[in-house]
Amino acid sequence: MLSSLLILLLLPLVGAVIIGFLPNSKPQLIRNIAIVTSSITLFYAIYLITLGDVTPTDHGLWQNYHHTWNTRMGTSFSLGVDGFSYPLVILTTLLVWIAVLASKAINHHPKGYYLLMLVLSSAIMGVFMARDWALFYVFWEATLIPLFFLIDRWGGQGRQTAALNFVLYTMGGSVFMLLSLLVLFDATGGQSFSFEAISEGAKHLKASDQVLIFMGLLIGFGVKMPIFPLHGWLPLAHVEAPSPVSILLSGILLKMGAYGLIRAAAMLPDAAHTLQPLLVVLALIAISYGSLLAWKQSDLKKMIAYSSVAHMGVVLLGISTLNTLGMTGAVYQMVAHGLVAGASFMLIGLLYERTHTKDINDYGSLLHVTPRFAFFTIFAFIAGVGLPGTAGFVAELHVMIGSFQHWGWIMVVLAFGIIVSATYSVRTIKRLFTGPAKQSMKEIDDLRPTEVLAAAVLMVGVMVLGLYPSLVLDLISPAVHDFIEQVAVQAVVKEH
Repeated sequence: MLSSLLILLLLPLVGAVIIGFLPNSKPQLIRNIAIVTSSITLFYAIYLITLGDVTPTDHGLWQNYHHTWNTRMGTSFSLGVDGFSYPLVILTTLLVWIAVLASKAINHHPKGYYLLMLVLSSAIMGVFMARDWALFYVFWEATLIPLFFLIDRWGGQGRQTAALNFVLYTMGGSVFMLLSLLVLFDATGGQSFSFEAISEGAKHLKASDQVLIFMGLLIGFGVKMPIFPLHGWLPLAHVEAPSPVSILLSGILLKMGAYGLIRAAAMLPDAAHTLQPLLVVLALIAISYGSLLAWKQSDLKKMIAYSSVAHMGVVLLGISTLNTLGMTGAVYQMVAHGLVAGASFMLIGLLYERTHTKDINDYGSLLHVTPRFAFFTIFAFIAGVGLPGTAGFVAELHVMIGSFQHWGWIMVVLAFGIIVSATYSVRTIKRLFTGPAKQSMKEIDDLRPTEVLAAAVLMVGVMVLGLYPSLVLDLISPAVHDFIEQVAVQAVVKEH
């Protein structure tokens, strides 16, 4: 009998295989298969929590599947989820479903497009479900292939440069990650690449060795996150990628880096403590730098891209605290930003398909022309600021309190970032939906029923997680407490 996590991992691949056998002459059938496959995957991922073989065990881990690949090399096909990874698996399946729904305008080689989207879905879920570092690296690299072609074949005018930049940046970071993992494997006895075995072996490494290994992992994960100054690929990729792909880039791909960094900190606690000042400096730079650059943009997609840098800076800030509130806020922010960024890129992308302009100065008075666009877009920007009642508020409040406990009044930088975020959000709403009506904007089609459904699902998610945060907090708490215990206990042991 196949395990539940393995079934979840294979579901998008099954849909991709079915699409592969369909003729190019039936684009609507291809799209329908992609929608059905992503829908089934989403519902099955949610259903996992109710299955008997996916229940919390030691350290909050829901171990589900293990198969040894090569005993001599210490590799295994090991899958599992916990409070850190399961919310991100749900987020992945949700945003893939949203991205597929928002892909109606893709009429150039739809077969290849939808096939690659489903393959990408499996690769991303594999990153979050892997419990073996060798398997983690395989899935990490596997995400590059579909993303490269999705940007290069279906992107804008500068798509080739954007795709190449993305691959070169990510592969460059992956080299540092791979070297660090190999050094760690060798230094810990070279018995197994499993998370548990590597973590156990890493406990006996000197702090200086841990720092060197952690720095390599920080570069690898920092490129994908991205952190300053490794973010160069992000604005170009977002601008040139098809809008549904931008949903996945900002909504979930960035979370892979933060997730990997959390795993690295748990594995190398001495290095995490030693490099806390570096992490907080990088976080504060990302928050202020990303917010200011977003404020300066007139290109809507670039603005959201730079705002993502700032929001991921909040995640890094939470991680840098290494305390319960900060880590809880970091994980919650990953989920909240995934929903908000997904909604923002979907709505701006759909607006671009209708107007063929991303320049904010070309718009005006859309409130009367496209009231549904106005409602959901205004809501998305309000949620991005993190107003009370939204998921972002819960996340930023946890991060702010946790950061104040550890870093003190330096956290005023976070408040500055929030103020700047509110400034450019209000400016964007004003430029898009108020002011004098422009002749070129009077015939724009409003959101269609399927697009309203997609936007509504994301906005309801933002509101539900803002008003009932325990739905996620209860899920992630065991993993957060285990993380804090690993990091704190190990540090105390080393001190004595």
